[in-house]
Amino acid sequence: MRGWIGAGAFGVAALVATIGSANESPVVLVELFTSQGCNSCPPADELLLELATRDDVLPLALHVDYWDYIGWADVFARPEHTTRQKAYAHRAGASTIYTPQMVVGGTDHVVGYKPMKLMDYMEVHEAALADVDVDADFSGGSVTIRCVPKEGKTLPGQILIDLVRYNPQETVNIEHGENAGKTMTYANIVESWDHVATWDGQGEITIDAPADAEGRYALVLQEPGPGRVLAAYKLD
Repeated sequence: MRGWIGAGAFGVAALVATIGSANESPVVLVELFTSQGCNSCPPADELLLELATRDDVLPLALHVDYWDYIGWADVFARPEHTTRQKAYAHRAGASTIYTPQMVVGGTDHVVGYKPMKLMDYMEVHEAALADVDVDADFSGGSVTIRCVPKEGKTLPGQILIDLVRYNPQETVNIEHGENAGKTMTYANIVESWDHVATWDGQGEITIDAPADAEGRYALVLQEPGPGRVLAAYKLD
């Protein structure tokens, strides 16, 4: 099964107009597991492209490789993205993975194109974002990241700190497979997802990690599992 497309009453424009914009960090993380070889994925890809224009959400596209055999190898696919999707499925007790699939805040899954369901989950996670101040300083091929909980706030005892590099936008002419003949523009394509520290959530933590000053980066604070995403931060 390639994926499901829901017949929602609201499209991309309705979703973008309905959720209020904000300029504050942290933001909600939305991960889209997608493939250029999946004919159910283009509506979800277009939705992510719209979400990428917003300030109050970090939408990331994780292209998977398990549809490459059906006629078109996704040029952005990485096996580690498939591994991450399988880990989410295992934690949720699911035996099958699908494309397109969005995971909101690490815990809520949206299979297919369902903008209103996505909107509901985003609102729930926005209200529960962790209160952590994050600063990032890029210099000399590295980034120094400082995380500190806001005064009086309690965080979980173990937090994974991940640094994500992504390509803001790329257009691809798909020549073969189920989407042959389509020209698709993709947003926030994940190029690397690196675990850089584990934090006990107490006091301040400072991390130095390799980073190209020309790249676009985000920080993800997540419980192990992979579990609940406490918050995501755009570092650009």
